[in-house]
Amino acid sequence: MRVLVTDPITDVGLDVLRDAGHEVETGYELEGDDLLEAVSDANAMIVRSGTEVTEEVLTAAEDLVIVGRAGIGVDNIDIEAATDQGVIVANAPEGNVRAAAEHTVAMTFATARSIPEAHIRLKNGEWAKSDYLGTELNGKTMGVVGLGRVGQEVAKKLDALGMEVAAYDPYISEERAERIGAELVGLEESLERADFLTVHTPLTPETEGLIGEEELDTLGDGYLINCARGGVVDEEALATKVGDGTLAGAALDVFAEEPLSPDSSLLEYDEVIVTPHLGASTEAAQENVATSTADQVNAALAGEPVANALNAPSIDESAFPRLEPYIEIAETAGKVAAQLLDGRIENIEVVYEGEIADESIEFVTASALKGIFEPLKWQVNAVNAPQIADERGVDVTESKTRQSEDFQSLLSVTVSDDNGNEISVDGTLFADNDPRIVRVDGYRVDAIPHGNMVVTRNADEPGVIGFIGRVMGEYDVNIAGMFNARETIGGTALTVYNVDSPMPDEAKEDLEADERIIEINDITLNGQ
Repeated sequence: MRVLVTDPITDVGLDVLRDAGHEVETGYELEGDDLLEAVSDANAMIVRSGTEVTEEVLTAAEDLVIVGRAGIGVDNIDIEAATDQGVIVANAPEGNVRAAAEHTVAMTFATARSIPEAHIRLKNGEWAKSDYLGTELNGKTMGVVGLGRVGQEVAKKLDALGMEVAAYDPYISEERAERIGAELVGLEESLERADFLTVHTPLTPETEGLIGEEELDTLGDGYLINCARGGVVDEEALATKVGDGTLAGAALDVFAEEPLSPDSSLLEYDEVIVTPHLGASTEAAQENVATSTADQVNAALAGEPVANALNAPSIDESAFPRLEPYIEIAETAGKVAAQLLDGRIENIEVVYEGEIADESIEFVTASALKGIFEPLKWQVNAVNAPQIADERGVDVTESKTRQSEDFQSLLSVTVSDDNGNEISVDGTLFADNDPRIVRVDGYRVDAIPHGNMVVTRNADEPGVIGFIGRVMGEYDVNIAGMFNARETIGGTALTVYNVDSPMPDEAKEDLEADERIIEINDITLNGQ
């Protein structure tokens, strides 16, 4: 597989990719048509903040499986377009958390004690001791906007320094905030109470300009620190408020436009401390994000779940060995159900029974949707399957129960149309994680979910199975296994055949010409 790396990452990350057998190409100056050409045959792409992964780039990359962001922020990646194309977008949120949090605390101290200004003046020969009266952090209130991974780490460090933490985050619970030493409040209250305000939100349409002139007035004579994403704070308003004395000072590591222009009004005031996006610039952080991103690219290219996928269900690394067999079962059950239903799929239900109900099964459900939609010739994978269901108006429900009558764990996929017709296919694991289809439309079977299958409904009469076998033999279709079930003696029987090759249309026509054959379906599954 070919991996295109368009922003620099450490060699240790590149080595992880090469050790997995991938061809790694670096192109740190690529842009425009050159970027489109380079990505056209790439299977994976790794970027930092320098490369804009636009809809045009994603459209040009027909073979792209994943875009890995070596860092946290993904505002340079069009995630909606990636999802439309079935491309995974994954970041490395843990790798630089500690580095970013430490830089935030360092910037807080720097602005509270005027460290850069005093340093410069002393280097210039001035002993300006009496010009700087610092502010202690102990006993002060830090307003934290955004309690994500970095925000939480900052809150914990500042709480340990004796600060009160008043945090705003509409997506976190009060209990979680309390566990890290923060009090959860509204944005306005956080601003009103804060002596210092630190911002830790991603840049989205909702957060762009979140801290503007009105919010800075509410902050009053406090200090603002932003080591998250440029654009969340209105930089012109910030410079004005520092310049007219409304704010005591500010410290910024990120900017709306980077590099920061030499003409920026932020550079006019000594009370505004600036650093050139150094939050993740430690040796440990760079190695962590590089290896984390490379590991996720390797997983995606191997067809495994990606731990930090932003637009696809993910599975914890420790849970993957337990769930991996069910991923294939779910996809297979979906394929079989979709091909057996003679009608437009309107509803999908995925039910988990027994021990599997204790697991996080979002990726398994997405795999079931992938299996259902593939026979319909839709361009689908586990990334865009939930979105495709939503766009096509297919109602998807998911349920769990710890009770299972016959099996330790059971997965059931049911598809139905608007006329009330429905088909259910159930799967489970036997000993040694041996996957099996154990029910089809209520008929108990024992079928191996692999390769080619033929599913027949026929009259439960002597000679029918022999007739089917004879026709298959005439067309050189070898039967590897057969599993027969019936409703009642003399009623309708359902048989699942594992065969070594697809059944020719002529064979199906010969079978269907016999009045004892009610229905016959030729199904191709995973592994072929």
